[in-house]
Amino acid sequence: MILLNAPDSGPLASGFLENLKLLDAWLFLKINQEWNVPFLDSIFPWWRDQNTWTPLYLFLFLFVVLNFGWRCVPWLLAIALTTALTDQVSSTLLKNWINRPRPCNDPFLMYYTRLLLSRCPSSGSFTSSHAANHFGAAVFFYLTLKPWFKKWGYLFFVWAATVSYGQIYIGVHYPLDVIGGAVIGGLIGLISARIFNRRWQMEIPVQE
Repeated sequence: MILLNAPDSGPLASGFLENLKLLDAWLFLKINQEWNVPFLDSIFPWWRDQNTWTPLYLFLFLFVVLNFGWRCVPWLLAIALTTALTDQVSSTLLKNWINRPRPCNDPFLMYYTRLLLSRCPSSGSFTSSHAANHFGAAVFFYLTLKPWFKKWGYLFFVWAATVSYGQIYIGVHYPLDVIGGAVIGGLIGLISARIFNRRWQMEIPVQE
């Protein structure tokens, strides 16, 4: 199993990476092989599909249009840019650079993986673009819509976390892929939300 295609930086670093890979593979097998139930076997392949969440995206689109008026345009552009950045950093930059095989493509683990999709994606494993995209969007949604959704805004993180967990459950990502994607996506979402709020927040009428 490959975590990084990088030069050996010494026995200490090499030993740490090997232990990290073993722990990652062990946790993957626990989630994928042991911590499963038939109900989730049918739910997670559907749950992590982007088309499943079209109603949510439509709801948020209508919500910002009706509440912000013309001011929804910067918000829509900002979330589009956030998603584009998370996807490009994860899918184009990191996956091609690190080139870690997915567990369902790994020469050893593929024989022990429960793959709940019709095929194993050929792209790299680290980082999970599902995790990066959904956590980037979740952080942006939460920070920019907090005056309206208040505590309900935490559901955006539940949404992102369950979609990301589903990537491990169905057999296409390791836990570290999901954690890495969540961190990168969350950071991009945080930066874009702060820039948006600094420039446009005062123009959005906060509802008491």
